[in-house]
Amino acid sequence: MRITVFGAAGNVGRRVVDEAIARGHEVTAVVRDRVRFAELHPAATARTGDAANVQDIAELSAGQDLVISATRPPAGSEGDLVTVTKALLAGLAGTGVRVLVVGGAATLTLPGGGGATVVDDPDFPADWRPIADACTEQLAVCRAETEVDWAYLSPAALLEPGERTGTYRLGADELLVDDQGVSAISMEDFAVALLDEAEEPRHHRTRFTVAY
Repeated sequence: MRITVFGAAGNVGRRVVDEAIARGHEVTAVVRDRVRFAELHPAATARTGDAANVQDIAELSAGQDLVISATRPPAGSEGDLVTVTKALLAGLAGTGVRVLVVGGAATLTLPGGGGATVVDDPDFPADWRPIADACTEQLAVCRAETEVDWAYLSPAALLEPGERTGTYRLGADELLVDDQGVSAISMEDFAVALLDEAEEPRHHRTRFTVAY
């Protein structure tokens, strides 16, 4: 496949690029600043572009089979996530190019929580709320889109660097937890799940989640 990855130098983005290349795909890795080219896999085609710019998105996705959006704004600019998602969908409208969006876990419902979400938990960290709110709006933007073939992947509650095991469980709108009540997945296996979905699409215009 020919895949464009926005946010390719980020924590998740780098792992997505590496996983895609390991599977033999042709990857265009997009970053905002060319100084970050050195952080990208040498087999990727490095390009600069602004994921909030509709024209950049259209140009960098032209002729591609898939776009993966793995952008994550810095603290204080969380609202940019919504701007990027709107631009992404606008730039792909009418192209027939599918998009996988790396989202957040905040809107997943808690097991046995009567419909309460992760962000509704009284123990939810206050300093995570800005990005959680942005992810909530990001998902709403995707759900309002009816033309582009999108899928939104919410991670487990804990998404951290780790090992690639190649194993995970799939869910829909409820937070996945293990027997000890822990919800976690490594960034490496999160990338595995994204590329599995890329190669064998099972989710269309919907959100899904993964965890161990």
